[in-house]
Amino acid sequence: MTTSTAARVYNFSAGPAVLPEPVLEQIQDEMMALPGVGSSVLEISHRSKDFEEILDDAVARIKAVMNVPDSHEVLFIQGGGALQNIMIPANFITEPSGVADYIITGAWGKKSAGEVKHYGKLNVAYDGGSTKYNHLPKQSDLKLTPDAAYVHLTTNETIHGIQFPQLPDTGGVPIVADKSSDIMCGPINVSDFGLIYACAQKNAGIAGATIVIVRKDLLERSGDRLASYLDYKKHAQAGSRFNTPSTFPIYVTGLVCKWLQDQGGVEKMESQNKMKSQILYDIIDSSDGFYTGHVLDKAERSVMNVVFKLGSDELDAKFVTDAKSAGLTTLKGHRSLGGIRASVYNAMPVAGVEALAAFMKNFASKNG
Repeated sequence: MTTSTAARVYNFSAGPAVLPEPVLEQIQDEMMALPGVGSSVLEISHRSKDFEEILDDAVARIKAVMNVPDSHEVLFIQGGGALQNIMIPANFITEPSGVADYIITGAWGKKSAGEVKHYGKLNVAYDGGSTKYNHLPKQSDLKLTPDAAYVHLTTNETIHGIQFPQLPDTGGVPIVADKSSDIMCGPINVSDFGLIYACAQKNAGIAGATIVIVRKDLLERSGDRLASYLDYKKHAQAGSRFNTPSTFPIYVTGLVCKWLQDQGGVEKMESQNKMKSQILYDIIDSSDGFYTGHVLDKAERSVMNVVFKLGSDELDAKFVTDAKSAGLTTLKGHRSLGGIRASVYNAMPVAGVEALAAFMKNFASKNG
């Protein structure tokens, strides 16, 4: 760490999450006045040429980083996943008798499914809640609707630390994916998705901006049925400036994407993320039961959120307290599951993961 960041801890928060230090430093340098502008990014108009360049740059970098084809539109929308849970069925279910399939592999997928009833019929194609979402469905487990409006899934569930290694076969029905916690963690084929949405505050920036990547032909489904702000087509026509957008978060997303490009892109990130998470999984797997991972199948374990438990709630709590004293913070698991959760997003340095691994070994030797 540099002298200016010597007081920083290793932040394993699930989100809002760790940012790349070069991005934080650039934000600090430019906070008073953007180069060539003379005003802070916090002060300039969203209709100004200066912000238009920031917005266009952020969109262009997302397209470059994710290899977004011309068939898809990139939008910034406010309201987080909560608004997307409403906008998706509102836009894509064209009549009350329409059906949307939801593959529920964790708490966030379950929350998303709860909004469908306002616009059509919900078909729960799979719900792993009975086993606390510790495994993913096989293709044969899915009860899909052949003419569904779309199939929704959460590619990585942060609470339960489970991630799809590959997409299910939906028979040509558009896949709508919540990629909030694993966007840009590795290469994907964007053409496989009808819509991707991601809250930026995990891998792509800070809270306040939601990235939506939507297939252009699906924009026509909304017709004239919707209140204007709910209509993806209106946002696309306005170039993500239907209303005043989240200017600062968009600026940060652009900087994060530039940093990612400078690191070697999503291919390099994928290799590094697998290596970082495996360091921790190796400690868990070799601990003779002192640490127990939540997900049963190693192929389904998240490379973003490493979730595990110790032998008791008391030991979990001691682990979190002692880790904080060692400069390793926000490791407490989600309140609905308990245990420990280490989020190792793109910006988490290898040194941070190695420090946590060393702590885990030492803690086990002292408390085992």
